[in-house]
Amino acid sequence: MKICLFWHRRDLRFHDNAGLAAALASQLPVVPLFIYDRDILDHLPNKADARLTFIFDEVERLARATEAAGGTFLARYGKPLEVLAALLQEFDVAAVYTNEDYEPYATARDTAVGQLLHQHGVDFRRYKDQVIFAKDEIMTKSGTVPKVFGAYHKSFLAKLTDDLLQPYGSARDFTARHLHRLDPEKAGPRPTLASMGFERREQYVPTADLPDQDVVRNYHKTRNTPALQNGTTRISVQLRFGTLSVRQVMQQAKALNPKLLAEIIWRDFFMMLLWHYPNTASEAYDPKMRNVPYRNNEDEYRAWCEGRTGYPLVDAGMRELNQTGYLPNRVRMTVAGFLVKHLFIDWRWGEKYFADQLLDYELANNVGNWQWMAGTGVVSAPWFRVYSPESQLAQVDPELQYVKRWVPEVGTPAYPGPIVEHKFARERAVEAIRTARIAAG
Repeated sequence: MKICLFWHRRDLRFHDNAGLAAALASQLPVVPLFIYDRDILDHLPNKADARLTFIFDEVERLARATEAAGGTFLARYGKPLEVLAALLQEFDVAAVYTNEDYEPYATARDTAVGQLLHQHGVDFRRYKDQVIFAKDEIMTKSGTVPKVFGAYHKSFLAKLTDDLLQPYGSARDFTARHLHRLDPEKAGPRPTLASMGFERREQYVPTADLPDQDVVRNYHKTRNTPALQNGTTRISVQLRFGTLSVRQVMQQAKALNPKLLAEIIWRDFFMMLLWHYPNTASEAYDPKMRNVPYRNNEDEYRAWCEGRTGYPLVDAGMRELNQTGYLPNRVRMTVAGFLVKHLFIDWRWGEKYFADQLLDYELANNVGNWQWMAGTGVVSAPWFRVYSPESQLAQVDPELQYVKRWVPEVGTPAYPGPIVEHKFARERAVEAIRTARIAAG
């Protein structure tokens, strides 16, 4: 029997799933699939990764739900091209459905997968699911890539209709009528963390539900107060791995809080920019910022990583990141700005550290925000702007409630003095960048 594979990637859900809905409507029996991608997993910094644990648990949840609905869920460990080539030999696959991904690795992978499937006469169908507008769907009036968020945001809202936020009927159609049940021996066992050489590491992740409406309504008032436990929606992990649909989240934000809606639109904006400028994943967008003589002092970098800089808000943020895999947005800005300007360390060092630590790590957002803080990106703060971590502390945590939660020794002899003086660091960074820009012409 010919079957259709639906390949889950950044969409670990059955509800409101664009590609899955199309597969279930294809008239072919559907077998959901997840590939534990060795091209990614082989580069994880350690064998106990909380993100992989989260993914594994979600895949197992999907597998149980598929079996309860009358179908079979396949899970494989390996490199996608090799896994798919093997599946084409094992089963009579007529089509592979999936949702688009816009990161450079994913784009290259999907090009290679498309070529493989074409050689075997198998359709490869991709759908827009993790954003509302992708690639070149929003351009300037002159047909160029929008590089100013304000203008992009205005165009986004002008094009946004209620129909675009309506859920797809994938959950409704996820029944035995549309699914295919394989013989258990032919389906084979699903990988376990241990069989892949990994260990469990659990960190708290909110449930895959829309945030409380009161949190959403007050978001613009509380988002920059890190001491509040419910000051933000805490749905970034769910959006990253697709356990929540961006349409669900935007629909709620559109109804209740325009500031939250704007923050989610930033996500589309950064994904669009990375798709147009994939080189920015590893180099400055601005040519004049590609040869900045960063100091890259390894001892100071380690002090930053471990939260030992002598600046309370920076240290609290880094300790929270290390212990929980989470960091509030305003604190992310503060710690990033401190690394690239005060310590004058290459933004890519910080981007890599966040990539290793953040539960919600997303390349487009991370690169976009790090380059913004460094003054190197498509969208960037002025290169000469250096935020004072002491001023940031006074604004967001004046009573040190957040700081004392993570740095209990602050204010005692056990807490170190500042690793560098603010005025000196600001002048050092600005002068070095100015000289590098002049030299670049």
